Amino acid sequence: MHAKSKEHQALNLALFDFDGTLYPKDSFTGFIFFALTKRHIVKRGLKILPWIQAYYLRLYPAHAMRPRLFATMFKGMPVEVVEKLAQQYAQKLLKKLDPDLFRQLRQHQQRGDQVVLVSASVDLYLVPICEVLKIDLICTRTEIKNGVFTGKYYSADCSSEQKKLRILEKYQLDDYDAIYAYGNSEEDLDMLSLADYPYMMGEQKGLPVLQMPRKKQQQ
Repeated sequence: MHAKSKEHQALNLALFDFDGTLYPKDSFTGFIFFALTKRHIVKRGLKILPWIQAYYLRLYPAHAMRPRLFATMFKGMPVEVVEKLAQQYAQKLLKKLDPDLFRQLRQHQQRGDQVVLVSASVDLYLVPICEVLKIDLICTRTEIKNGVFTGKYYSADCSSEQKKLRILEKYQLDDYDAIYAYGNSEEDLDMLSLADYPYMMGEQKGLPVLQMPRKKQQQ
């Protein structure tokens, strides 16, 4: 467990990956097909077809494919139009969250735990999702200039070591009684390494049993 000051009340930190964990599918690719026309996708997709093929053959890593795909599909697009679509997409995703993981998230909130979504997906639709769920967010941020998307990321792709670095940058882990982390892939291993109670989808049968808050234990 993590050391804490005497003044610190019982509070845990719960870190949730999104794609493949809290949300069962690939939300990033889903957003492309939700927000853009097939003609737009095909026309721009042809420009990076070799990289797409290499990605599906597992010869080109996801952390490199995501920014290339975002740049190809969204560069030069007006922010106002895309953000409106992102709001609609967020509402769609909220209805399809994994029921077990979503229940676990709500249990963390009911206990007074700090809950954070930590995702390599982009801020466009994750921000409104986290606003509805009332949780914190660490994710890949997109760059905007003069009302259009530059096609670049404002921050590094938030996967693997970046997840760990950004968590440590934002939170003082010693302030928490325990750290919980939920992921589904090798891109979550660095995040899970921070946890007292790591959970990897598909490898463990049951979700971590949440310990009773300290106040109730003392009663």
